Amino acid sequence: MQMNISRHQISDIVQQALKEGLVREEDTAILFQDLGYLKSRISDLISLFPPDTLHGLAIKTNPLAKILEFTRSLGVGAEAATVGEINLSLQAGFSPDKIVFDSPVKTISDLQFALKKGIHLNCDNLSELKRVNILLKEVDSSSTIGIRINPQVGFGTILESSVAGDYSKFGVPIQTNRNELTEAFLTYPWLTGVHLHVGSQGCSVEMLVEGVGILYDFALEINEQRTANGEQPITIFDIGGGLPVSYRYDHDPPRMENYVEALKVRAPGLFGGKEAWRHGGMEMNKRTSGQEDKWGLITEFGRWVFVNSGFTISRVEYVKRDPGINTAMIHVGADLFVRECLNPTDWMHEYSVLDKEGNLKEGKDEHPYNLAGPLCFAGDIVAKHVILPKVEEGDYIIIHDTGGYTFSMWSRYNSRQTPRILGIRDGVFSVLKERESFEEIARFWT
Repeated sequence: MQMNISRHQISDIVQQALKEGLVREEDTAILFQDLGYLKSRISDLISLFPPDTLHGLAIKTNPLAKILEFTRSLGVGAEAATVGEINLSLQAGFSPDKIVFDSPVKTISDLQFALKKGIHLNCDNLSELKRVNILLKEVDSSSTIGIRINPQVGFGTILESSVAGDYSKFGVPIQTNRNELTEAFLTYPWLTGVHLHVGSQGCSVEMLVEGVGILYDFALEINEQRTANGEQPITIFDIGGGLPVSYRYDHDPPRMENYVEALKVRAPGLFGGKEAWRHGGMEMNKRTSGQEDKWGLITEFGRWVFVNSGFTISRVEYVKRDPGINTAMIHVGADLFVRECLNPTDWMHEYSVLDKEGNLKEGKDEHPYNLAGPLCFAGDIVAKHVILPKVEEGDYIIIHDTGGYTFSMWSRYNSRQTPRILGIRDGVFSVLKERESFEEIARFWT
């Protein structure tokens, strides 16, 4: 499928929004979400995995209530990192069995809440397993329970989004705690799931696949012992998310279909193929009988689903022209693009320019541009030395691929109003979230 929404498509969408009066004078910036694109992305994801796979889309990527309601209507689930996100998903109509809870710092009340609701729970550490074991004696729960294991396959190119090095704050490292993990699986019959997440946007497909493979081999080995002891085998395998996307038109990102094909080779039993487990560098035939086609797969994609389905426009309020550099003063900055402002080397977007009527500008100014935001600190610059057509007051800067990890990371610094968010599907607009009022800002700080 198409990886990015093209500049010309964006120009057409913005022109239509302007003509329909949806970009008002007070709308100095607007986020757009192409719901048709989002639906096709989710449809592709569903088609590539076994039909009973639970696709728990990461709420932290885009937690808008109307987006959650839309994705729920398409048959997917939700992955929550906090009890707050669990409540967002419940309010959006997700059934508890479609919710995955992954917080690394769960309180006892958090665990009780999830267990009472029947939500799938991924424990983060061995101590949490002990808490759950006590709670299960007090709570009548239909929850399925797994544990997050760090496969320790190394770091990707972005340190902050890599979580499977020798050290990670997440999960239990398999190399140094293999015996403890084995003991846990042989002690707790209710522990029937494994979970991993290697990282995202900077982690190669090879790393992601090998992370799954390491846990797959371990799970098969554990199942040999559990079956011999008359216990239920591990049946739930949560592969996490993490497949990178392209923020640049000249970059060809990994394809989901290629990732899935590689997983089928490395961990065939997860897709109904013949299972084997590896021991001492040798492939051995599966000795656990009757387990084919019985794995319950969970995925937790967020960035891959949402990011390319959205874009942001901001009106240019002023243009400062200094020797060798221009500065376009715009209405979004580190409040919406915190990663881009603080770590511009690893987080960058494509940028384009529209005139006041939404027409795409062409050509190149003789000097590059800094795109500076409205916040009161020097680092509030979204991008530096960007080559653009000549930018003038009243133009619109397009920031491409902002459908996820933007508004969900909004900063309250300087008490700025959150922008209007518009959805479009089949040429029809809807307001996903209205521009924040001054009264709403005051209530936040009260």
